[in-house]
Amino acid sequence: MVSSHQPVPPLLGHPTVVGCGGASMDYLVMVDDFPKPDEKIRSTSYKVQGGGNVGNALTCAARLGLRSRIIAKVAEDSEGRAMLEELEADGVDTSFTVVSKEGRSMFSYVIVDSKMKTRTAIYQPGCPPMTPDDFTVEKLSSALDGARLVYFDGLSLKTALVVAGEACLRNIPILVDAEMGEEGFDNLLNMADYAICSAKYPQAWTMAPSMPSALVSMLMRLPKLKFVVVTLGEEGCIMLQRTHVANDDKLEEIDVDECLASLNQRKDCSVASPTCISSPVLKLKARGIGSLTGRLLVGTAEKIPPSELIDTTGAGDAFVGSVLYALCTDMPTEIMLPFAAQVASSCCRDLGARMGLPHRTDPRLEPFLGQKGKMGETSYDPRQ
Repeated sequence: MVSSHQPVPPLLGHPTVVGCGGASMDYLVMVDDFPKPDEKIRSTSYKVQGGGNVGNALTCAARLGLRSRIIAKVAEDSEGRAMLEELEADGVDTSFTVVSKEGRSMFSYVIVDSKMKTRTAIYQPGCPPMTPDDFTVEKLSSALDGARLVYFDGLSLKTALVVAGEACLRNIPILVDAEMGEEGFDNLLNMADYAICSAKYPQAWTMAPSMPSALVSMLMRLPKLKFVVVTLGEEGCIMLQRTHVANDDKLEEIDVDECLASLNQRKDCSVASPTCISSPVLKLKARGIGSLTGRLLVGTAEKIPPSELIDTTGAGDAFVGSVLYALCTDMPTEIMLPFAAQVASSCCRDLGARMGLPHRTDPRLEPFLGQKGKMGETSYDPRQ
């Protein structure tokens, strides 16, 4: 399926983002109830559209106005051709995507339960997989020309490490989506400037006793990392941002779990639109792990009316795509989090990962883009 929208012209200055990883075809069905074993049921809605973490995030970034360039691999089959057509229709540059004459493109079956508001995905990796041998050194190098930021979803790790290494040599910042990782994924994280994690990843990776202490542990173990965000679905997100301060020994040391509890108490549950609550710069301590200087931020999700909530497929990718935009346009952190939440909520209002993605001209984004800097944060000092 090809997007019916015209590509949004790139922003002034033509910021370019490159993504390396997965592009797939999604076969989505909506059902009234999730099927039981051996049960046959009828779907209430059906859709076929492009998917994959990198494909979705770059589509989001392109609709917001960035120049988006994808490094991926598809097969020369109907799914592969449709994927490329759909990406190109949204303004994503696919000239660095390898098309294999053999094998099968990556695809997913997605079952959306309209009653429980859940989605279950079963994906089949593409074959043959993408490897560094699919590219010449010159082609991978030219893929990064003019890039402001490079994004990796953790798939095709060997290729990702080669591209990330070249990005580091060029001092191009790297954002990594830490949702899953094969052996050696830590090597990619070590090169990351920014990380966005799924809800379970930080504690699983660090073995820390709590989410806030896990974020402290990640920043301590990954000294290049400027910030880490963990997305929590309808509960919003938590962000820990490293801050360099002269004479930080004068800062009071505060337990990071207590800091998060204080921020959560400040959330206004009556506000439906996304908001952000930030601590000041503090020395945040995690018991048994250590401490670092930074800010803890809590972002809320939009409260979507039940009648408007259709499907959460791709909401995390929409969040990532929005952060790519925010970083490439120097959007303040306190605006970036509610902006990304707003874009993700728009994605949830249609079936699949792509149909609900907004364009930069969407009126719902005007408070963030039309008056950038006026969407205020709520600053809170937990020491008071």
